[in-house]
Amino acid sequence: MHIEIVKDYYGKVLRGSDDLKTKACCTPDNMPLRIKDLLRNIHDEVLAKYYGCGLVVPELLEGRRILDLGCGSGRDVYALSQLVGPTGKVVGVDMTPEQLETARNHIPWHMQRFGYGSANVHFLQGFIESLDALGLEPGSFDVIVSNCVVNLSIDKSAVLKGVFDLLKPGGEFYFADVYADRRLLEEVRNDPIVYGECLGGALYWGDFLSLAKQAGFGDPRLVTSRPLEITDASVEAKIGAVRFYSATYRLFKASSLEAACEDYGQAVIYKGGIPEAPHRLVLDSHHAIEKDRVFPVCGNTWHILKQSRFAPYFEFIGNFSTHYGVFPGCGTNIPFVDSRSGSGDGGACC
Repeated sequence: MHIEIVKDYYGKVLRGSDDLKTKACCTPDNMPLRIKDLLRNIHDEVLAKYYGCGLVVPELLEGRRILDLGCGSGRDVYALSQLVGPTGKVVGVDMTPEQLETARNHIPWHMQRFGYGSANVHFLQGFIESLDALGLEPGSFDVIVSNCVVNLSIDKSAVLKGVFDLLKPGGEFYFADVYADRRLLEEVRNDPIVYGECLGGALYWGDFLSLAKQAGFGDPRLVTSRPLEITDASVEAKIGAVRFYSATYRLFKASSLEAACEDYGQAVIYKGGIPEAPHRLVLDSHHAIEKDRVFPVCGNTWHILKQSRFAPYFEFIGNFSTHYGVFPGCGTNIPFVDSRSGSGDGGACC
């Protein structure tokens, strides 16, 4: 039922972003200038048929292999195409034929615009719950992204497991989505408009964290979150007192992660060199790692950085011979208040 609701809503009901009744399917508007510059190189029709706003883009993508879940008209794919460069590759997946037709029609236009001799983008029609059916090689992607799409899925556990299987060791799932402060009533979840507006399928925070860990992502990291304001009166009447949040998470496919942030006396030093982070790298909402500064971290953060594409940009200090208990300041990854990235005040985990 939900698949048909989404296909109809995004393929036939909506004609542009202005037709959305809420801003739930948006990330904050304060995009960096470098990202806004990327969007200026994208075809007007692709932009017009993209049903959302904002853009979720992690650091260090040049030459990488990227997968975009729920790519729609291809706006984010074409933005990422510029970031990975001619040696990288971006694959977009969507289930809506009308959206994919728009995305595919403009491949030659964008490749000429970007100055690429051959296409570095590819679009597939399929379901994000069935990534294993798309012929994609397991363990072949450096980064997988998604912008307010996972909440629309009927089987979020299958999505997360499929993502985990497609990532390389050390790879990451970097995505923005909508979450709720409680489990939704069935009549709210099944309302076509509420569902199509990215609210009906929103997971309760605690359920999301459990599903992510079951899929193999041992330590989900919150990057940013903000409360959503529901401005449409008809939608607000249907959802009642439920509070919704837009949040960006990064999930790393890393080994040797523990259930809690344990302290082994480790530290890292960011040596610089990441173009998007010349002075400090914001790993998540509790880790703003300044260049050339000794930054104490828990064992999980040490492993995540050591196994990821960020490793060459760090010096790693310490070993796991002595355990000092839970890392100081370890708390929760469930933000019921607005979260801001990185204070930079020393080391901190969750």
